[in-house]
Amino acid sequence: MPATPTEVEAAAGATTNPMPTGGLPRYLLPLLQFADSALPTGAFSHSFGLETYVSEGVVHDGDSFARWLDAYVRDQLTPTDALAAHLVATAPDAEVVWRVDDLLRAQALPRQVREASAHLGRRTVAIAAANHPSPLLLAYADRVGAGESAGHPAVATALVGRGLGAPASTVVALVLHAAVTSLAQNAVRAVPLGQDAGQRVLAGIQPRIAEAVAAASELPIDALGAVAPGLEIAQMRHERQRARMFMS
Repeated sequence: MPATPTEVEAAAGATTNPMPTGGLPRYLLPLLQFADSALPTGAFSHSFGLETYVSEGVVHDGDSFARWLDAYVRDQLTPTDALAAHLVATAPDAEVVWRVDDLLRAQALPRQVREASAHLGRRTVAIAAANHPSPLLLAYADRVGAGESAGHPAVATALVGRGLGAPASTVVALVLHAAVTSLAQNAVRAVPLGQDAGQRVLAGIQPRIAEAVAAASELPIDALGAVAPGLEIAQMRHERQRARMFMS
């Protein structure tokens, strides 16, 4: 008996074709849901090292935050979340997805960042599996639940996009947009910035996101985790910071 489409997708990691609904690609609204900073993953509790720079006065206004965010996208998110999302969105089989998850956990040297990524990943996986399930996503959720995979928000979001047939570039852009939006909202509280300043930074970072999307499509899997040491050191130092608003 021929394999069903679901069986083929589960075995080969194939995606479904995008089907327009009211003129919209079927993947657009679900991915926008995952790019919303209000998604209840706990991202509001994490600054991923930003708070260290704020406490030392390096980030103190909109311009200095914009410079930090630009470096963070270029030197940390591009070879981690962006590359991981691209690899998952284009993976030829499930084993590549599991390997990307393993590498993401292994490359996260700061303990707080490693734990934060796993926490956000588990929450994102749970939300994704409940609202936009696909065979590969459900298999990933099972692995996370069994402790065989750590869980990562970029992997979970990429699997949502993959299951809905979204282009890899769109998936990567949405993953990065979600990350910088959460960081901008946290900077509004921590620096502090005005909401208008936060929106100006988000508008200004868009060309860097476009560059990161292009770079992620060309980087090999061996580049995963090739991040800037200075950012990692700041993330490690946050753990021993005397007063903190954020968990990382």
